[in-house]
Amino acid sequence: MATPVGNGAPGAVVPARPSGPPGTAPAVPGVRGVPVSGPGAAPARRPSAGPAPRGLSGLRARLANATRTAPGRLRLAGAVLAVLTVAFGALTAWQLETKAEAADRVVQHSQPLSKDAADIHRLLARADTTAATGFLLAGAETKTVRGDYEGDLASATDLITKAAAQTTIGSPAYQKLTELGEQLPVYAGLVETARANNRLGLPLGGAYLRYASEQMQGTLLPRAAELTAIENDELDKDYAEAKSSPWAAYGLGVLTLGALVWVQLTLFRRTNRVFNPGLLGATAAVLAGALWLAVTGLTTNAALQQSWKQGAQPLRALNTARVQVLSARLAENLNLVARGSTTAYADQWTTITRQLAGGEPANVPMEQHSGSLRQALDLAPADARQQIGEADRQYGTWRTRHDAAHTLETQQADYQGALQATVTADPAAEANTADGAFKATDKALDQAATTEQDHFERSAKGTEGDLRLAALAAALLGVVAAAAALRGLGRRLAEYR
Repeated sequence: MATPVGNGAPGAVVPARPSGPPGTAPAVPGVRGVPVSGPGAAPARRPSAGPAPRGLSGLRARLANATRTAPGRLRLAGAVLAVLTVAFGALTAWQLETKAEAADRVVQHSQPLSKDAADIHRLLARADTTAATGFLLAGAETKTVRGDYEGDLASATDLITKAAAQTTIGSPAYQKLTELGEQLPVYAGLVETARANNRLGLPLGGAYLRYASEQMQGTLLPRAAELTAIENDELDKDYAEAKSSPWAAYGLGVLTLGALVWVQLTLFRRTNRVFNPGLLGATAAVLAGALWLAVTGLTTNAALQQSWKQGAQPLRALNTARVQVLSARLAENLNLVARGSTTAYADQWTTITRQLAGGEPANVPMEQHSGSLRQALDLAPADARQQIGEADRQYGTWRTRHDAAHTLETQQADYQGALQATVTADPAAEANTADGAFKATDKALDQAATTEQDHFERSAKGTEGDLRLAALAAALLGVVAAAAALRGLGRRLAEYR
């Protein structure tokens, strides 16, 4: 029986008030926002966990989740080792290929262009010297002298054209080659005018020849010297790149080997298994790549250094001496062409001979010289030293004969005697003239240049091939190491299945 409460009507039943915090309205089942209990009621929704962390914190969280178990740690180690080994192979291959390209430029481009520039300089100087010799012989000029002059001009023109075809348009070297190509016909025309006037007995011929020589010495030879300096700078840059050490590859190789050793030690401590064939194979592959890199780098650098010391470097000093020898001979000839009208060429002879011998007299041994001939001797390889020594002996004879001819001209007023002591059209008498000693000097220097060029080619050729083979081997070994490492760790992962 219901019990009445308060002033309610008798028999009325008052429902009990749901419990809850004081002051809150009673919750009515079925009303929106109030869950309905019992059969058919909708399940209660769980609160959302919020968005997953992003960025670096998210990556850390994923890595932490992945490495909570042994299989996860093995997978992570495999990924890291695969990345390191492949990166080591790729980086090593790239750095070795860069060195190979530089070595190839040294052999196929830079050094040949440097040599061609020096040859252009020398051929132009010799053409001017030969033109003056032919002028002094006048009607007695031989076919040999004329042929030498024309041959030097033709060879210089061919080298200018060849070098221009191998040089970037608009570069400083290309500009010098363009100027040489434009001015060389002007010089040749002046020489032909001088030769024609000389054959007619007109004194104007001497003026034209001196003007042609001024064109050569004031325009052509300075441009050729600048071209040689530009090409030498390019050769130096390529040498430096070809001999550079691949420190990044060395560092990554050490890091990769360290990671492989650490993983193997960790596995040994946790599994008590001494060897993992896959990881051992990966270590062997990386070690082989690192050793190949080191050995190839050392051997190619040694070969390039030898090509520099016994070839490229002594050739520079020798080319300087050869041009100075030709310039001295030109000054000697032009002094006779001037017939005492100026002392400029006699002064030029004195200046150049000081540059060649360091101001030493003709009878002083080369060991006491300080000029360009001594520098060429000091830098020359052993088999070229004898040839340069012979050039120095012939140069001393030439200076003695020059001094005798100069005495005839200046002190005895015997111009014809001085001329005959300097140049002659008689091949039998040539050996006793200044011209004969000059030619013997130039010939010995030419032989030394051939010897030094051979040293360069023997030492430098083949280095680019060795470097490219090592680059290919490093790339393949990196892939092999990655595959071996993944296989070795894969066997450990299989044990957890």
